[in-house]
Amino acid sequence: MFDAASQLADACRVCGLDFLALERGGRFVGVVTMLLALVLILAALAVDEWLGPPLWASLLIWGPVTVGSVVLALRLYKAMWVYRGYRERRW
Repeated sequence: MFDAASQLADACRVCGLDFLALERGGRFVGVVTMLLALVLILAALAVDEWLGPPLWASLLIWGPVTVGSVVLALRLYKAMWVYRGYRERRW
């Protein structure tokens, strides 16, 4: 379903279903990313207040967590829009 980390493929390799025609949610990707950034910032502040790790440990932890959660959230968001578009066209 995906060509890159969070980029939709043009079509399904097995059945030929056009994913790009079904995905209409590209306008709100920034909103999803900003909401996720807010949650991650609040989580980082809470962990810093509770545990007080050094700066290098915070960077080592929150860098990969941020990248991974953004990629995962965008994949889920885009898959949701493809599913919704497919369901609307099928019924």
